[in-house]
Amino acid sequence: MCLRFVFLLITRTASWLELSRRKEAWKTAEILLLRHQLTVLQRQQPRRPDLNWADRALIATLLAAIPKARRHGLRLLNTPDTILRWHRDIVRRRWAARSIRGKTGRPATRRNIKALILRLARENPGWGYRRIRGELAGLGVKIAASTVWEILKNAGIDTAPRRTGPTWPEFLRSQAEAILACDFFTADLLDGTQAYVLAVIEHATRRIRILGITPHPNGQWTTQQARNLIMDLGEQAHRVKFMIRDRGSNYTAAFNAVLTDAGIRTVLCNIRTPRMNAVAERWIGGCRRELLDRTLIWDQAHLRRILRQYETHHNRHRPHRSLNSAAPLKPLPEPVDLEQYRVRRHTRVGCLINEYRLVA
Repeated sequence: MCLRFVFLLITRTASWLELSRRKEAWKTAEILLLRHQLTVLQRQQPRRPDLNWADRALIATLLAAIPKARRHGLRLLNTPDTILRWHRDIVRRRWAARSIRGKTGRPATRRNIKALILRLARENPGWGYRRIRGELAGLGVKIAASTVWEILKNAGIDTAPRRTGPTWPEFLRSQAEAILACDFFTADLLDGTQAYVLAVIEHATRRIRILGITPHPNGQWTTQQARNLIMDLGEQAHRVKFMIRDRGSNYTAAFNAVLTDAGIRTVLCNIRTPRMNAVAERWIGGCRRELLDRTLIWDQAHLRRILRQYETHHNRHRPHRSLNSAAPLKPLPEPVDLEQYRVRRHTRVGCLINEYRLVA
């Protein structure tokens, strides 16, 4: 398109030079002839012809050399105002092309700064974009708060997280060292009755304690199990601050009083919200899948015996993902060379559960 415009401009300039050597009467007659031919064409073809960009540019350039007073008297394919608008468009495009070639506007944010902003947002979920901007200012990174907001928004991160406090999962993770959780679950016996089992689990170590088994878990029995728990904790009772439990009628005011005297605050789960006690529910589900659903339980003595064995297996051998595959009461050993050892199997609960140990 530009080459066509240059070609037209050169040819029309050559025509201009040729016309400059002609006589005035000759040029006047030729102009009148061209005007009359244009009038005939416009009369026969009411629709305006389509002009490309090069034609518009050439007409606008030639019209600029004619005085304004004479423009409205010309017989043109388009009105003079339209041709002037073409000229303004040509100027606008020229300046737009020049501005694109240069470096204009605010410079782009560096990649390492974007990565640092996303890292601060990921490691500090409670920080908003202004808090992150302030932290960057303390590190010597100068950036606008609106830029931090835009980076977080494009990454799908909440730019202004909640300020009311931590969420329930955040609370459990931050206070795991001081949290116990208890819950009841039932086991069906062969005589057609049910036995209720009360178990307590530590959130930090995932250690399980089976407090007792009874066919009638009344308030007095539950209170006695709370006393047994405090005695079992011994010197570790001072670090426990919370006990998570449901709203069952088995937990009486006396149960809460025993825990309160030991400095343990009772946290009640919402109604029909098992996820609030997910750690205990998860252990109960594993106990059913690995033990209770795979064996016939004769009576309470049989149930008590196999649960004690499963408790020992859980605390001293079973790996836990939250502990990096370590057991609650057994840390991971140093890496060994299996060429120097043999792996021996040890069974529990009538060969239902297998444990493996290294033998020299």
